[in-house]
Amino acid sequence: MNEALPAAESAGSVEPAGSTGSVEPAGTAAPGAPAHYQAPGAFTRKVFNRLVAALTRRGVSVLGSRVLEVRGRTSGEPRRTPVNLLVLDGREYLVSPRGHGQWVRNVRAADGELHLLLGRSRAHYRATELADEEKVQVLRAYLKRWKAEVGVFFGGVGPDSSDEELAAIAPRHPAFVLERIA
Repeated sequence: MNEALPAAESAGSVEPAGSTGSVEPAGTAAPGAPAHYQAPGAFTRKVFNRLVAALTRRGVSVLGSRVLEVRGRTSGEPRRTPVNLLVLDGREYLVSPRGHGQWVRNVRAADGELHLLLGRSRAHYRATELADEEKVQVLRAYLKRWKAEVGVFFGGVGPDSSDEELAAIAPRHPAFVLERIA
C-alpha cells in the first residue's frame, strides 16, 4: 500500500519534474541528488491501492491499513493515500517503503499535522520524523509485518538483516512517530 489514489484523493502520486522515480543502491546518492522514491506501477495505483483504500474507508483495516489525510503542500487541499500503521511498543509509526514520496513531503510541509481514517473514525496526529539512527528497530518491525507486500522496495534488506544493513537503508525510508492530538 502506498502513495497512489485517484488524483482527487491522492497525496500527489505524480513525481515532481526532475525526479526519476528510479531506485539507486543504498548510499550511492550524491549530495544534492533527488531523494529516493520508487513510484507505484499501474496495478498498484489502479487496482491494489484503490481496493485497500475503499475497504479502509468502509472501516475494514487490512493488516493495520489506514487512509492518511494531510494538507497538500501546494494546493492546501486535503490529500489522501492508504498507509500501513505500525504499532511498536505502544507507539504508532508511519514508514514510507517507497521513499520520499508525495505524502512524506506533504506531512513535512504540514509540520507533521495529519489525520488517519478508518471507516468513519478520524484520528488527529502530530508526526515527528525519526532521525536515521532511530529507524533501525522501526524498519525491522515494519518489514516483519509487511515484507511480503513491500519488501521489494528495501533492496534485499529484511527483518532478519543486521542492524548495520537496516541502518544503511534508513536514509531512503522516511519514518514518523505519531502522537495523538485530542
